[in-house]
Amino acid sequence: MLSPRQGLLRPVGCGVEELRRRRREREADPAVPVVSPAGDRGKGERRSSGQPSSRLAAPRDTADLHQELCLYTLGNLIVESEAGRRQLLPQGIVPALASCIQSPHLPVLEALGYALSQLLQAKEAPKKIIPSVLASSIPQHMLRLLQPGPKLNPGVAVEFAWCLHYIICSQVNNALLITHGAVSTLGLLLLYLAGSVQSPEDAGLELLVCPVLRCLSNLLTEEAVEAEGGQVQLRDERVVVSVFILLQFLLQKHPSLLPEGLWLLNNLTANSPSICTSLLSLDLIKPLLQLLPVSNVVSVLVLTVLCNVAEKGPAYCWHLWPGPLLSSLLDTLALSDTDVVGQSLELLQLLFLYRPEAAQAFLQQSGLQALKRHEEEAQLQDRVLALQQTALHR
Repeated sequence: MLSPRQGLLRPVGCGVEELRRRRREREADPAVPVVSPAGDRGKGERRSSGQPSSRLAAPRDTADLHQELCLYTLGNLIVESEAGRRQLLPQGIVPALASCIQSPHLPVLEALGYALSQLLQAKEAPKKIIPSVLASSIPQHMLRLLQPGPKLNPGVAVEFAWCLHYIICSQVNNALLITHGAVSTLGLLLLYLAGSVQSPEDAGLELLVCPVLRCLSNLLTEEAVEAEGGQVQLRDERVVVSVFILLQFLLQKHPSLLPEGLWLLNNLTANSPSICTSLLSLDLIKPLLQLLPVSNVVSVLVLTVLCNVAEKGPAYCWHLWPGPLLSSLLDTLALSDTDVVGQSLELLQLLFLYRPEAAQAFLQQSGLQALKRHEEEAQLQDRVLALQQTALHR
């Protein structure tokens, strides 16, 4: 069960299907972007198109094409051979990549992002590769390439967003990334995506949604975020609005990615009364409740976000009830999933603590009968009994 106060870190390869599914490589048709479910991208062979791009920042020559082909070949070799990877570091692969990332040619940058992402996914990366990458100029250039605006290239940005994600999940030195302005860059990119993701002209940008949500979610668990003022940067009401725009987009187009947005919303609300206030002042509780039927994973995350709001005290619970919350919780108590029911019990305890009148309404709506069906469940017994006593004595 998730604690309302817990920062939620999404580690690479945790093996939980709902939270970590593999991201497929893009299909051959570049006009049809493929957004994967939440998870790592599958390692796989990539080939250069060999075609000049109309979006190049500078004229392209044979040397650039050669460099692009070399980077894709390197990326494919990295996937196939651990022995090959062991030879790359002493031969100066990181300085070479740091030089390539300064190229003005977008196909070269995209190929570089592919090769780097394969390198960062190696099992030995946290100890042997990522420290060298962080000590180079690569992180600053990655963040530069993720700056929102007309120069943002979707193909390049997607590759480097996933690279950033793998580095963050390694937890080697996230404080350094925060010092370089990662939270600010990702926050601005989040706002940009919310404003652009449904535009036909920016179809490729939807591939950025998942890694950006993940990067921000995980960085928010770092203590260095507070020291650098990252939480302050993300307390802007526009961040909350942007998250909900992306949640609605994912609900319509890619519902399997909804947990990614909700993980971010959980980490935003966990320690921020101002974000919780924004949820209430913008009347976003009802849209949150409408996500409950999507899946059990989504339900648990929605309820956890609501626990974050309720635990802030009586003033916040006054906005939660009266309203649709109580009837929604009675519906979740009818479910059999212990995680969903357990989080519902936690939320009801907080609500009854700060809004005793809600306990009376719960009793009048057959709340005790709803609790009885879970009295024999070992994982829920203690919390069911505690809630029964709270409801009867408020």
